[in-house]
Amino acid sequence: MPILEIKDVVKRYEDHVAVNHISFNVPKGKIFGLLGPNGAGKTSLIRIITTIVRPDEGQVLFNGEVLNDTHPEQIGYMAEERGLYKKMEVGEILMYLAQLKGLSKQNAISEIDMWLEKFGIEDWWTKRIEELSKGMQQKIQFITTVVHKPPLLILDEPFSGLDPLNTNLIKDEIKRLCAEGTSIIFSTHRMEQVEEIAEEIVLINQGQKILEGNVVDIKQNYKKHHYQLDFDGDLPSSFEQFNIIQKEPNKIIIKLDENQNSSKILHEAVSSNMNVVAFNEILPTLNEIFIHVTSPQNA
Repeated sequence: MPILEIKDVVKRYEDHVAVNHISFNVPKGKIFGLLGPNGAGKTSLIRIITTIVRPDEGQVLFNGEVLNDTHPEQIGYMAEERGLYKKMEVGEILMYLAQLKGLSKQNAISEIDMWLEKFGIEDWWTKRIEELSKGMQQKIQFITTVVHKPPLLILDEPFSGLDPLNTNLIKDEIKRLCAEGTSIIFSTHRMEQVEEIAEEIVLINQGQKILEGNVVDIKQNYKKHHYQLDFDGDLPSSFEQFNIIQKEPNKIIIKLDENQNSSKILHEAVSSNMNVVAFNEILPTLNEIFIHVTSPQNA
């Protein structure tokens, strides 16, 4: 059973249809990418899932039950617009929000200490939120989202404001939580950010679902049969038999027909005594796929 089922959901704001008959399932124990450009309807969907607003049509199920006002207790939501009280101290706000989410004082202290140590910020307990950079506040916001160990996390642009080092730190924690059984919805307009961590995605645009499925399968479905060969030395004349669509010193990109096997390229390289440095199939990025499926001729 999926942890979340979105069934033909519609949300309107006056004359604007923000969510237009969207359906998809979020599997348990997976990282699920909710993707689309700004204004696509992602935030409206999240607000429906977290019961901030109600759908005008359709239904949402949480663990097989119709979504109700008790379910947000089992959801950790990290909004894109951060919501920390700037005059409060780090320890004070973490304790307040942890206890608000049902943790006892002792359990809250234990969990907060564990997360502060994990992030190497044990000495931040008495720092005021307003003293912290955007990236530092992001770490605190992440802790408030996960401290009560919810079965479902919704992370809206979680890497905003983070440098590469801290991005990898948060990314590693997302992967660890998923490995321990937490279901995670990762919402972003930066599609390249989810390619390495999301297993399933739904792609929405202008309030409508335009693509859904396993990331690997989607890339395979939209591949163009392009292969890159990196080599040392000169390119043998025998490679003129291939459809070379890009040629640079020590690198070529070949387009094969669908019925051609890529081993033919390697066989020719070996037969020509080429010094092959690397050989790989070029798969499209999610961003390239999005551009393809939303182009006017394919819309």
